[in-house]
Amino acid sequence: RPPAGRSVMRDKNRKRLNCQNTASVINEARQRWKYIISDLVSTTVAVLAFYAARFYMFDSIRMSHRDSLSSFMLSKGSQAGILTLIAVMMATYYIAGNYDTVVLRSRLRELTSTLICAAVGTLVFFFTALLNDVAPERITNYEILGLLLCLLFVCVYIPRYLLTRHTSRMIQSGLWANDTLVVGTGTKAREIAANLSGRYRQMAMRVVGFVAVPGSETPAEIDSLPVYAFDDLADVVSRLGIKQLIIEPHDDSKQTTVELINRLFPLDLPMYITPDMYQLMTARLRLSNVVGMPLIDISRTEMPMSTLNIKRLSDIVLSAMALIVTAPLMAVIAVAIKRGSKGPVFYRQERVGYHKKKFNILKFRTMTIDAEENGPALSSENDPRITGVGRTLRRYRLDELPNFWNVLKGDMSIVGPRPEREHFIKQIIERAPHYTLVHQVRPGITSLGMVQYGYANTVDGMIERMRYDLIYLENVSFLVDIKILIYTVNTVIGGKGM
Repeated sequence: RPPAGRSVMRDKNRKRLNCQNTASVINEARQRWKYIISDLVSTTVAVLAFYAARFYMFDSIRMSHRDSLSSFMLSKGSQAGILTLIAVMMATYYIAGNYDTVVLRSRLRELTSTLICAAVGTLVFFFTALLNDVAPERITNYEILGLLLCLLFVCVYIPRYLLTRHTSRMIQSGLWANDTLVVGTGTKAREIAANLSGRYRQMAMRVVGFVAVPGSETPAEIDSLPVYAFDDLADVVSRLGIKQLIIEPHDDSKQTTVELINRLFPLDLPMYITPDMYQLMTARLRLSNVVGMPLIDISRTEMPMSTLNIKRLSDIVLSAMALIVTAPLMAVIAVAIKRGSKGPVFYRQERVGYHKKKFNILKFRTMTIDAEENGPALSSENDPRITGVGRTLRRYRLDELPNFWNVLKGDMSIVGPRPEREHFIKQIIERAPHYTLVHQVRPGITSLGMVQYGYANTVDGMIERMRYDLIYLENVSFLVDIKILIYTVNTVIGGKGM
């Protein structure tokens, strides 16, 4: 326990840091709304200008509205077209990931993303408004499409560029930054803090303190910054509004670092490590920032935000459709379960999901109600606890149909590592600490591990299947998900679920 003098000094440092950081902390929600409002206004201007230009470029339109621009713009057809095009563009911006990263935005990526979104809007207008157009001004149709592309790109990109440039200047001047803690108190932790306050200031990370890892010394402060106990980290993060964590690498073994990551995941914050530590853990590097300090975010995969948004959107659509289409089948299954054995139709069990958040997975009951009266136990191929109906359900994986409700809620994805119980996760991590990396994504109904390995009835089997899940994390993409779904359908049809 530190002396009273140190305690007083630490409180003074905390107050000083809180006063210093209040005005300069980055309000990401406000920044996100700036981009949304900017896009909405600029897109509206572009679409209105486009419809006005279309009025003057087409003789047939002017004649039908008696040369009155206001009559054309206020007509039901024009208003529907304007509102639809604006809505399509805003949805396209969202899916493209334009509102996911609002601080450290790449100007090159912003330019290409704006151009692609403008092209999407132009194609939508072509297929909905001009494809069946029999007007004699066919060449003018293509000219008007070019004009729409230019208006959507220029009107939207200029405000985006100005916002991004202003943000970049505020960050580089040190006026804006996200409060960050360095987990560790060694020499490398001090070097990280010094670099982020010096040559790598453009990364928008302001180190406001250190965290002493279990088993290490806890000094009162380091370079005038407070040091917090690891057990108090959750309270510190909440009280100080910490936005991200940087983990000091440990040269002795990867296990120490992986154990820390495992304990930090529930904080649901971006976590960064150095490339050398990531290479030691996964033997593969994925760098996206070539200007700032080389740090890798291990709290999420490197799948582009546009792909992640499409994946989540497809999860919602497909799970809703699956629940509707399979409703009659699930009703038949429910009756069969109820008549086949005593107990409820559905089975709820606590699992560990994205960022180690716990949730209740919903399945059809396939075992007797006293299956785990002696504690958690994995099933085997000829497990006597499995009911007759349950054996058929497992064979064709029909017991997992209610999982689509978990997908719709956001607990799971259709494709992702299978969620496990905390009881077995602890056993796996003792032997394979890097298992914790699977919590970078939402767990899934099916996975590469389920396709390549299948059900695991031992901890050894879980570890073996985990290898495929880690391979999936390194190659996650929309195309890979589609391939896994195709193989899963083949597995279900072939009755290879057990």
